[in-house]
Amino acid sequence: MASLQSLGQWAEDRACDYLQTQGFKLLKRNYRLRGGEIDIIGQDGDYLVFVEVRYRSSENFGGALYSVDLRKQQKIIRTAQYYLMRYPHDLACRFDVIAINAQQQIHWLKHAFELS
Repeated sequence: MASLQSLGQWAEDRACDYLQTQGFKLLKRNYRLRGGEIDIIGQDGDYLVFVEVRYRSSENFGGALYSVDLRKQQKIIRTAQYYLMRYPHDLACRFDVIAINAQQQIHWLKHAFELS
């Protein structure tokens, strides 16, 4: 069985490929700070988009989309704020989730959560 890290990398690679076929401009992958990480940062039209990629082999406990809980959202938002301080943008920001299941189906949830 593949390691969780390699499954995560595989899912992020699939997500990047998919997003680019949808016209998404990839700016950065795996932006890390001590307090968090953003899997993909890119531009989709007039939005600067921060994307969390989730793979789940099972729909138990709600599946991939529901695995981005409030605590994870707050970490992503905090990391995005640091990114914006370092790399200012004039674009509106958006937080999306890409969910990939065991059948390799991709679901792109735009505006998955907002600054609170």
